[in-house]
Amino acid sequence: MTDTPASADHPRSLAAAIRPYVEPAPLASLFLGISSGFPYAMIGATLTTRLAQDGIDKKAVTAFTLAFLVYNLKFLWAWVIDGVRLPVIGRLGQRVSWMLVVGLLVIAAVANLALVDPSASLQATAVAAVLVGAAGATYDIVIDAYRIELLEPRQLGPGSGMTQYGWRIGAAAAATLALVLSGRYGWTVGYLACAGFALPAMVTALVMGEPARHREPAGRRTLATVLASITGPLVEFFRRRGAVLVLVFILVHKVGDTLANLTFRLLFNDLGFTNDEVALYDVGVGFWALLAGVFVGGVLYARLGMKRSVLISLILMAISNFSFAGLAAAGHSNLGMAGSIGFENFASGIGGVTVTAYFAALTDLRFTASQYALISAAASIVGRFLTGTTAGGLIEGFGYVSFYLLTTVIALPGIAIFWWMMRTGLVDQAMGTAGEVEA
Repeated sequence: MTDTPASADHPRSLAAAIRPYVEPAPLASLFLGISSGFPYAMIGATLTTRLAQDGIDKKAVTAFTLAFLVYNLKFLWAWVIDGVRLPVIGRLGQRVSWMLVVGLLVIAAVANLALVDPSASLQATAVAAVLVGAAGATYDIVIDAYRIELLEPRQLGPGSGMTQYGWRIGAAAAATLALVLSGRYGWTVGYLACAGFALPAMVTALVMGEPARHREPAGRRTLATVLASITGPLVEFFRRRGAVLVLVFILVHKVGDTLANLTFRLLFNDLGFTNDEVALYDVGVGFWALLAGVFVGGVLYARLGMKRSVLISLILMAISNFSFAGLAAAGHSNLGMAGSIGFENFASGIGGVTVTAYFAALTDLRFTASQYALISAAASIVGRFLTGTTAGGLIEGFGYVSFYLLTTVIALPGIAIFWWMMRTGLVDQAMGTAGEVEA
């Protein structure tokens, strides 16, 4: 197999690199991302604001963390999306039918959250929030599988970029709409209106139809094949040459970046930056730098191919940690903060596209939903164990400069592993059918 984005036909101009963004499948990914992002916003800052305005004790808000935990556990039931055919509506196709059903479940869950009264029953509100989290996480499973199978291998990079754009649009637009409408008509109306953000993915599935690359598991739909859909994704992955090394890369590639990201606000506070400065540089400059990075990541993927673009993004993300060591050494510097936070978000945007596209390419098209859910969970599981307490202890022991230098060093094994896989051909040999260019 050659490099994922059709290396025999690399674009020679910027216009050719941009062209994949306006092709039907990547454009469809934008609308899929919009529907993927909004449920998270409903149980994020939006719900926190609602609880505060209803006079809920701040300590009680911790009861809602389970709604976010559900997203981290979605791999446990992702096999259902691959292995279970829905009756009647299943005639529309495995992916389209699940998209419509889960989309309706998301709408129902958000409507349920809209109708509960936190001041009357905090427990009922917590349950409603968990249901939104479960429905949203399941929607993510379906959307990810549909997107991967809809995109051609050469489109995985731009498609991942468009999905990230869509996710941010959906999350920001839903949160804004809920806040604006709630201030005028109440939270019930605000949440009910936001339920409509589930529709873009459902309409996209109906318009685009069942992905041509979707592959049904072999054999008739029996209990045996359903059980095989549970174990099949793992068995298939570990049969590949280099699978163990790929798994190690997935687990460690983002550890340094995760550690560093946990401490940025601590650094800004200790360096004496005001809230206005943090808002301007961290939120303002960082946001636009991230959007630019997402776009550049898609262009790099299209122009350079999957392997080289991933390696470049890993190096850039390591350098971004190093830039914060420079900021810590320089002290209170507006220019230094703008440069470090801008570069960090730019590098994260590139990495978010290229690495996400690589993970998508690792999936087998018979188990797309299951394997991508497992890979994405593995990619974040180490970071979840790196708590703020751990990072804070390291800062107290070494100081900020040495801490960020340490996070840079921690990022090097991921770079080295991927470089070695490139050099030995393991990147290609461990690739899933989603990343293979058909002859």
